[in-house]
Amino acid sequence: MTEVIGAGLAGSEAAWALAERGVEVALIEQKPARRSPAHSSDALCELVCSNSLKSDDVFGNACGLLKEEMRRLGSLTMEAAAHTRVPAGGALAVDRNEFSAYVTHKLRQHPKIRIVCREQTSLPEAGIVATGPLTDGALYAAIEARFGGGLHFYDATAPVVTAESVDLAAAFTADRYGRGTGDYVNCPMTKEEYERFVTELLAAEKVTLKEFEKREIFEGCMPVEVMASRGRDALRFGTFKPVGLEDGIGRRPYAVLQLRRENAEGSLLGLVGCQTNLRFGEQKRVFSLIPALRNAEFVRYGVMHRNTFLDAPRVLNADFSVKDAPMLFFAGQITGVEGYVESAMSGMLAGIHLWRKLQGKEPLVPSDACVMGALSRYVAAENRHFQPMNANYGILRGMDVRDKKQKKRLLAERALAEAEAFRAALDGE
Repeated sequence: MTEVIGAGLAGSEAAWALAERGVEVALIEQKPARRSPAHSSDALCELVCSNSLKSDDVFGNACGLLKEEMRRLGSLTMEAAAHTRVPAGGALAVDRNEFSAYVTHKLRQHPKIRIVCREQTSLPEAGIVATGPLTDGALYAAIEARFGGGLHFYDATAPVVTAESVDLAAAFTADRYGRGTGDYVNCPMTKEEYERFVTELLAAEKVTLKEFEKREIFEGCMPVEVMASRGRDALRFGTFKPVGLEDGIGRRPYAVLQLRRENAEGSLLGLVGCQTNLRFGEQKRVFSLIPALRNAEFVRYGVMHRNTFLDAPRVLNADFSVKDAPMLFFAGQITGVEGYVESAMSGMLAGIHLWRKLQGKEPLVPSDACVMGALSRYVAAENRHFQPMNANYGILRGMDVRDKKQKKRLLAERALAEAEAFRAALDGE
């Protein structure tokens, strides 16, 4: 029986990819006996930071394109997202509890998957390790001993408030540029309100970090207070940008904080882009300065936590196998891919690659013409300053087209053709 260690996004996809191809899988997960500090549910495939899987625009966004590539390969998490999505404009957001429940049910019902509750304390000789960015304890020690240590960065989560506590008289509902069905609650600020917010945000008491922690925060999860420290208008040109948003009488605010549904009912709203390391009391005080949040009830505060990733170019091949142990694979954020979708993608591909090796076949890695292939190759490419990577157009094979909008569509069309060719090659063997 093939072992997959860890039942997060990557482990769930890996187990599914193997089982769907006829492989007996033991999916080893430490919950519910033990949880990491970031987890709060006993369900598998728990979404920890945000309920958004980012843009669903296949022809205008690299992560949207990656999701479509995964759908064409039978991704379980993309199936779950389709069944549990909540309105979020052009983004693919889900009810996080329903999403996890869907994946958990599918895995438990699969005849080829057996879920084993235990804490893994050693590295196996074969199988897939998908224990996530908070890998610790004996397993972390084993990884450190085998590969000479891990690399670390720190990321942060955003607060969540109850929808009924938001002052809708001081907010308006709209999607940026009118795309979507009015899924975001927008909390506008005047210049004076924004200036006061930034002043108090920068002065607020934060959880003390060590110096190396401050240097290693991942840009994609930058705490809002760190972003604000880069200039008083930094938030207004980033997280709080008002571009493409107008209130009910055609006015564009000076700055806007957007709230996005955290569940299908819309009873919980997340503060978009407001990952933070402020102390809990300070979060309530500072965010309540925004008029629409003056009486907000906070049901979850933002936190920072450690992420661990391998020096993948030194350790891994492009099929996510270990260079000196061809039947041992890693998947998920521990490999240096960054983001929910990217993590799931690596698990799906690791499962496919291991299935091929179990059949005695050579690795078949998608080309860098598609996002999943480009990310796979990025992880394994020589890089003395390796850092986690999201899906983006910059890692795709180049294309000489001047018109940016046309270029994105052409890149997407080429990527989907490559994904289809990869699927056909798998199916034909």
